[in-house]
This record gives sequence, structure tokens and C-alpha cells, in this order.
Amino acid sequence: MKLIKCIIRPNKVDEVKDALAKLNIAGMTVTEVRGHGKQKGHTAIYRGKEYNVSLLPKMEIEVVVADNLADDVVKAVVQAARTGEIGDGRVFVLPVLESYRIRTGEKES
Repeated sequence: MKLIKCIIRPNKVDEVKDALAKLNIAGMTVTEVRGHGKQKGHTAIYRGKEYNVSLLPKMEIEVVVADNLADDVVKAVVQAARTGEIGDGRVFVLPVLESYRIRTGEKES
């Protein structure tokens, strides 16, 4: 199994969710996060004063999938989340050794 972690723009969550639904991916975790990559934030003006916003709002989507689906999931996320601009996000793929269902104690590996 693989854990796919996606850091994307907040306005792209629905598009990514729809792309994953087309692959029959049902379970996911979505979290509001803040951070920056190469762009290191941006400058904004509030009440006539300029200030730096270094941690930008992003969304993190986590999905655990079978090994054979990981490549398709990554392609779907990248295609759905891409705008072509700096700050589109990242996708991380991590191995998952074991998973346990809390209700039954059933183990998956």
C-alpha cells in the first residue's frame, strides 16, 4: 500500500476529489495547512502598510491506495491540481506497511 500526500491550492480540492472519485478512491483525509515552497510567500498591503505573508494557505489531501493504483492516483492529482503557476503544490508517495481497522481490529498489509 502507498500513502499519497498532496499539498495543493485550496481552490483545487473539489477538482482533485472528483478526479479521485473517477478512480473509485472513496476514503481520504483533507486538512487545512499553511506553508511555502520556492515562492516563500508574497507581499500584501493592509491599511496602506506593506507586510510579508510567508505561510500561505494550502490544503493537504491524504489517501492510502494499493500499490498498483499509486501511479494513476498521482497522475490524476497532478492533472487536476495543476494551474501552471508557482505554488501549485507537491505530491509525496510513502510506503504503508500495515493498516488496522479500528472497529474490527482487522489488519491489512
